[in-house]
Amino acid sequence: MADRIEVPRIAIGDHGWRVTFAGMGINLALGILYTWSVISGGIPEEWGWSQGDKSLPYSVCCLIFCIVMVPAGRLQDKFGPRVVAAIGGFLVGIGFILTSMTTTPLGFVIGFGIIAGAGIGCGYASATPPAVKWFSAAKTGMITGIVVSGFGLASVYAAPLAKFLLVQYGIHKMMLILGIGFLFIITGVKTILTPLWFGLSQMLQTPDPDFLQIKYNKEYMAAKEAKEVPIDKENFSPKEMLRTPQFYMLWFMYACGAGAGLMIISVAKKIVNIRISSEALAVAAVVGLAIGNGGGRILAGMLSDKIGRKLTLFLFLIFQAVLIFLLTLAKEGSVLATAPALIIIIGLIGANYGSNLALFPSFTKDFYGLKNFGVNYGLVFTSWGVGGFMLAKLAGSIYDKTKSFNTAYTLSAVLLILAAIMLFFVKAPKHKLEAA
Repeated sequence: MADRIEVPRIAIGDHGWRVTFAGMGINLALGILYTWSVISGGIPEEWGWSQGDKSLPYSVCCLIFCIVMVPAGRLQDKFGPRVVAAIGGFLVGIGFILTSMTTTPLGFVIGFGIIAGAGIGCGYASATPPAVKWFSAAKTGMITGIVVSGFGLASVYAAPLAKFLLVQYGIHKMMLILGIGFLFIITGVKTILTPLWFGLSQMLQTPDPDFLQIKYNKEYMAAKEAKEVPIDKENFSPKEMLRTPQFYMLWFMYACGAGAGLMIISVAKKIVNIRISSEALAVAAVVGLAIGNGGGRILAGMLSDKIGRKLTLFLFLIFQAVLIFLLTLAKEGSVLATAPALIIIIGLIGANYGSNLALFPSFTKDFYGLKNFGVNYGLVFTSWGVGGFMLAKLAGSIYDKTKSFNTAYTLSAVLLILAAIMLFFVKAPKHKLEAA
């Protein structure tokens, strides 16, 4: 064909995988958020915190996390991921260090909820966008799943580590140690031999415009041969995205799917402790949830590349509703209330929750393009924080009043079913036309 564009072999492929695994590493550190049920379990009784108090720092962290994703995404789009990710690591570290100096709910809300939450938002906003830009559209789900799997898998090491530090040193020294660790691992340090900073944030890199143009040309020609030519989807600015009904539908579905999972994550240790008085099994449930959370992201991303985003999300949402409803049946004496059953159910809930973190970035990229992906996904991601804040806080308040999470479980299951039904009405914004 006369208009075929030859794509030269460029020796930058390794950068794509380097950026992907650096983003995954950053998320492995930032995923300490998911060990909150272990951290809050170490709060001494003499501090006088209620269950509602214990859920508040986590709820605020989720909310701040998602709010900061919007400006952090814009900064990432404009200045690149390295600086924003480094700032994120710095804020998380400082937030944990400040939390190590207080015993009040307000102190934890400020240190863990606001400062660390803002840092998590900056780091998370910088991890996925540069990675997906290195790969073809056919690998969007897989690459997104790999990067965000770090956040979900974090509790595999973080929950036992947090428990060990709690037993050995107490909650204050634990927060101090973790805070210092974040400063070194994410932001990095300067060595005596070189002025360069060494940290995971410094391994992030966005491909240059020439590479992006070559990749776009290659995908354009493939689409043209298939008689489906993509118009430039990158012209969806944040304002243009907000004018589309698809944004609000994605927002609602994300809030339901993420909120239900975050609610369980916030009280996973408590759920097991209600039925089984074993600290080891409670921590095992958190680890099982983390394995499911991370694995679900990779599985959902890869599956969505094969069978489509909508069908994949529908299957995960329905399965999640069934699993959470099963928790209402986990009464004393029931087989569902045994340790193996609870750990399996919670692990599968983690997998279904994790699917949201791989699918909705992919939806955003598919619908609205890569040019403003950072800020556009930041706007979509606000639903994650709102859903997590509302349902996690609701679960804590309901438990304080009824000594049971069943009402919260039922409400979450209903919301998940509504989100699954809405998928039948979601169509991509018009960004394709048939080739002449």
